[in-house]
Amino acid sequence: MEVIYEDNHIIAVNKTCNEIVQGDKTGDIPLSEMVKSWLKEKYAKPENVFIGVTHRLDRPVSGVVLFAKTSKALSRLNEMFRTGGEIKKTYWAIVKDRPPKEADELVH
Repeated sequence: MEVIYEDNHIIAVNKTCNEIVQGDKTGDIPLSEMVKSWLKEKYAKPENVFIGVTHRLDRPVSGVVLFAKTSKALSRLNEMFRTGGEIKKTYWAIVKDRPPKEADELVH
């Protein structure tokens, strides 16, 4: 697990392909639990560690995942992701052939 950034409120982690962000039926250890364990060890926390999942990336996708370290940060980050004002997601893809346009918008 690679931590890209950390402060008192958030932690940003580089998610590799095939990792899951939250637990699922596979029983694989999710990135959220890895981050909890890492923080618990780093700061020698005797109690449970809070980690809030603010967004997810699909299992086959790699990229930065932002976790909240406090419930207040989680609430604020959830609102930022919801409104799309202060936080923007950018997706990059590796393709075999050059697409017809340099950039475009995918609407689902």
